[in-house]
Amino acid sequence: MNLQGMAAVVTGGASGLGAATAAALAEAGAKVAVVDINAAQADAAAKRLGGLGISSDVADPEAAERAFALARAAHGPVRVLVNCAGVGTPGRIVGREGPLGLAAYEKVIRVNLIGTFNMLRLAAAEMSTLDPLEDGERGVIINTASVAAYDGQIGQAAYASSKAGVVGLTLPAARELARFGVRVVTIAPGLFFTPMMQALPQEIQTSLGESVPFPQRLGQPGEYAALAMHIVANRMLNGETIRLDGALRMAPR
Repeated sequence: MNLQGMAAVVTGGASGLGAATAAALAEAGAKVAVVDINAAQADAAAKRLGGLGISSDVADPEAAERAFALARAAHGPVRVLVNCAGVGTPGRIVGREGPLGLAAYEKVIRVNLIGTFNMLRLAAAEMSTLDPLEDGERGVIINTASVAAYDGQIGQAAYASSKAGVVGLTLPAARELARFGVRVVTIAPGLFFTPMMQALPQEIQTSLGESVPFPQRLGQPGEYAALAMHIVANRMLNGETIRLDGALRMAPR
């Protein structure tokens, strides 16, 4: 897809993987709406790109509909959606205080899985009404899973199952939306230098980076963005989850 003048929406677009992807899309000529739970950060990120900042809870149906309406009014109907919004709250199923609180589990599932589906369904509905482009393509949806979907560690029960849900959503969504010319692809990053990672002590960041077979370092958000841009450009990529992890396989803990 030629992105010049096309409307794109990036959730979690104020920082980390989302911010890098929003910047890459804007550089390619797309009109970008940065959707983030933090209004000030969304506005600041959008200002840097010359785009639109929107504060929204991706898992709230009314808030998400409002976000798409604002983006559509400013930039036109969405052609590209990149879902990067997510949380990674850890917690053992049975810890020192007893079983994991169900509300903690529900929060992670709500943001990571329900939020992804909520934005996907609304974007797909909008894309399905658009005029077809080359090969009949009407839109591209990129979701973000994690290697934890496959190699979930102790304490990652909620996070791993939420991301496994995103992986499981990919193929059926791509198959269903194929009749509209809408592609669905998921990226499963490994250990990346994101705000969550930055909060860790430097020695832990270094140790985690050295656990990656090659390259022996943390991934950079720009490398995620580069893959997202290739997915947008390559129409044969559809219905697949792509690991972006330097051959990393996570240990149990």
